[in-house]
Amino acid sequence: MGDPGGTEPRFPGYDVLAQARQWDDVTRGVVLARLAPHAGASFFAAAEEATARALMDRLLAQDAEPRVPVFEMVDQRLASGVGDGYRFEDMPEDGEAWRASLARLEEEAEERRGLPFHALQVRDQMAVIDDLQRLGKQRWRGLRADHLLELWLRYCCEAFYSHPAAWNEIGFGGPAYPRGYVSLGFDHRERWEVAEHDALDPVPWGERAEAARRRHEAAGAGDGDAGGAA
Repeated sequence: MGDPGGTEPRFPGYDVLAQARQWDDVTRGVVLARLAPHAGASFFAAAEEATARALMDRLLAQDAEPRVPVFEMVDQRLASGVGDGYRFEDMPEDGEAWRASLARLEEEAEERRGLPFHALQVRDQMAVIDDLQRLGKQRWRGLRADHLLELWLRYCCEAFYSHPAAWNEIGFGGPAYPRGYVSLGFDHRERWEVAEHDALDPVPWGERAEAARRRHEAAGAGDGDAGGAA
């Protein structure tokens, strides 16, 4: 399983799924189901799907394959009605807020470029999101900008970092039950864990961060298709 977006692995050779046999049956079933979410949208309408996919790719900088299937995971969660048990007082329920915000993204894109949001060049999609972020507590098309961004990022990041591909990227050991952890000292690793590449030398990390920034900018400068299915 490659790292999301085809990035250089921080933990070369590490695959959390190699430990799947150590997990209890229920946990293993839940995690493995994330590898192949149900195809086809259950919550989002067909007209909303392309917009949602493009937005999620921009929020997570998933500019290339392999992608974590965030759209499918968020769609299934919204269809199930499983929320976090809270919302901002000035925001609609999560499902309604998602639908309303996607419609507003379409309005914004049409006004700026005369195109649907998913058909914008990546740099133009990013510009919409950047402008929204700069608004802070101000209203954007009737919704408070910072609360809307919090909604989007909460759903997208929770989906992304619940996927084994993201666990590989950050070196997460996966579910601890019933195996547990025993090597708890500083810089100690369990026998299945892998040392982080270039962890102690800041120069390679600076070069890697700069390369990632250039890739993201190149995606924004491209003239081709903006989106890409997860």
